[in-house]
Amino acid sequence: MKKWLPIIIILGIVLLIGGYLASLNNRLVPLDESVSAQWGNVESAYQRRADLIPNIVNTAKGYAEFEQNTLIKVTEARSKATSIQIDPSNITPAQLQQFQQAQQGLTSALSRLLAVFERYPDLKANENFKELINELERTENRINVERNRFNDAARALNVEIKQFPAKMFAGFLGFDERAYFKADEGAQNAPEVDFDFEN
Repeated sequence: MKKWLPIIIILGIVLLIGGYLASLNNRLVPLDESVSAQWGNVESAYQRRADLIPNIVNTAKGYAEFEQNTLIKVTEARSKATSIQIDPSNITPAQLQQFQQAQQGLTSALSRLLAVFERYPDLKANENFKELINELERTENRINVERNRFNDAARALNVEIKQFPAKMFAGFLGFDERAYFKADEGAQNAPEVDFDFEN
């Protein structure tokens, strides 16, 4: 019996570690899937915004005097924002920052479009255009909600991964920390108002 005791102890330790790893994996998989699913919701909200832009631009084009340069910038920013694809299972801070910069470029172009739109009473009175602008505002709110939910899901996964003893094994099981959406650079500063609509 004494001869088998070390083998029994080693088998017991292996079973305990194996059981813990299985339990850890079973806790991390739903958290990881939650982050991926929430990323899909973020992309869906941004896609909704991108889908609205051609309708807004086409409606504004109907007004011959409307600034074509502004419409071109919105279209270009939309193209850049929709060209960035991120794998939700492997989001790095650099990828997320690149994604955010492209989306911020589109947000800036849309803000300029809305500022210019204020100078056109006929366009402002257009019911179709007003509904598109209202839908865009609702979509911007949805984007904010989905980004916050993504951060919550990423936080839940990151907390679990960083706690001991999971911290020692999470990487081995293929689970890595996820990046967060952060405020855009300079968001803490008041925006500058630019009334130069010629550029």
